[in-house]
Amino acid sequence: MQRKWPWQLARGVAIGATVTAAAGFLATGVGKQSWASLKDSPKQLVDEVWHIIYRDYVDGSFNKQDWRQVRQQYLSREYSSKEEAYKAIREMLEKLGDPYTRFMEPRQLANLRVDTSGELTGVGIQLAQEEGTDRLVVIAPIENTPASRAGILPKDYIVAIDGRSTRGMDINEAVSLIRGRPGTTVQLVIERDKKILTFTLTRERIEIHAVRHEVREAPVGKVGYIRMTQFNGNAAPDMRAAIRQLESQGVTGYILDLRANPGGLLQASIEIARMWMDKGTIVSTVTRAGQAERYEAHRRPLTNRPLVILVDGGSASASEILAGALQDNRRATLVGTKTFGKGLVQSVRELQDGSGVAVTVAKYFTPSGKDINKEGIIPDVRVELTDEQRERIIRDQAMGTAMDPQYARAVDVLTDLVRRHSNTLRQGAAK
Repeated sequence: MQRKWPWQLARGVAIGATVTAAAGFLATGVGKQSWASLKDSPKQLVDEVWHIIYRDYVDGSFNKQDWRQVRQQYLSREYSSKEEAYKAIREMLEKLGDPYTRFMEPRQLANLRVDTSGELTGVGIQLAQEEGTDRLVVIAPIENTPASRAGILPKDYIVAIDGRSTRGMDINEAVSLIRGRPGTTVQLVIERDKKILTFTLTRERIEIHAVRHEVREAPVGKVGYIRMTQFNGNAAPDMRAAIRQLESQGVTGYILDLRANPGGLLQASIEIARMWMDKGTIVSTVTRAGQAERYEAHRRPLTNRPLVILVDGGSASASEILAGALQDNRRATLVGTKTFGKGLVQSVRELQDGSGVAVTVAKYFTPSGKDINKEGIIPDVRVELTDEQRERIIRDQAMGTAMDPQYARAVDVLTDLVRRHSNTLRQGAAK
C-alpha cells in the first residue's frame, strides 16, 4: 500500500518531494534472511529504511560506506522493541554524515504535518543541525512568537534545553523537548558570539499567518510592502490575494520581505515565483543518477512592477528558491545579507508503523546553475546589521519600518527602480 501526502517540503530542516510509504524493496540478499521473516517486526523497520537509502540517497558512495555491509551489520542484530530499532536506524543514518537525512518517530512525523498546517504549539523557533559540527542552530525565530519577542536571533546556537545539554542531541529530540502544552515554560541556553544567554519562554499555540501586506508611502508614491514568514499551505493563495489588492490600490512597486523566513512548501515557492515572472526557469533539481527536473514560469504574472526582496541569514530553502529565481531572471533586486545556504532536496517517506525518514535525494540549483548549498545567495545590495541593531528591531517590533536599516535601503533601491521603470515606459510611449 502507498500513502501520499499532497505537499512537498522546502524548509530549513527538510526540503523535498512526495511522501510515500516505502514498498517494493530490492533483493540485495542477507544470507537466507527473507522479507516474510522480517515482516511486522522491529527488524523490518531497519531494513525498510536501509532500502530507501540504498535506492534514493543522493550520494552513490553513501559517504564512502559499504552500504550492503551496513545492512548485514544491522540485520544480524536482534531487536526486542521498536525503540531498539529506532536507535539502530538513527545510528545507521549517522554513517551518511548528513544532518538532513534523519529518522522521525510517529509523533515527530505528526509534528512535521502540523508545521505545514499553519498552526503549532511551542515557542516559534525553526532549527537546523549545523553541518560539520551537528550543533543545533536557530535558522530563524517565527515573527511575533515567544522566541522572537524574547530576542532569539538567527545563527544562535542552542546549547541546553531545560538543563539538558544538546551536545549530540538529534534535532527531532530537541523539537520534542521545546514543544509542549500552551502555558508551560521551557528554558533555553543560547550561545551567541561566544556569550552564553539564558531564556525562559512560555509556550503558546501559534497560528502562522504566512503573508501580511500593506501600502507604504515612499518618495515615488505608494509602495506595496509584503512580509512573508514561511511557505505554508496558505502562502500561495494569500500572496495572490495580497498582490491583487495592492495592485488595485495603485502601488508603484513592491518590497517583499523574506528575512527570517526558513522555508516551507516547495510548491508554494514555485507558484509564488510564477506570480512575478512571465517566463524563465525557477529552479532545477538533479538526482544521483543525473536526472534533472526543471520548473518554469509559463504564464502571465500578476504584476510587472519593480520588485525588491529583503533577505538575510535566516532566509532558507524555499526562500532561497524564490529569491534565487527572481534574482537570476533579473526580475528582482536583492537587499540585505547572505542567505542561509540550504540547497539539498529531501524526500520524506512514511514507514509502515507511522514513523518516517527524510532522505536527501537531490540537489537544487538556481536558474543560472548555482549550487547554493553551504554558500547561500549573495544579495545585489549588501546591508549588514549589528547584533545591537537586530536586537532593537526585534524588541521594538520595528522590522519593515524606518527604524530598520535594511528596509530603509530597500526603499531607496526601489525608488530608483521605479523611476527608471517610469522613464522606460515614457520613452516607449513616445516612440
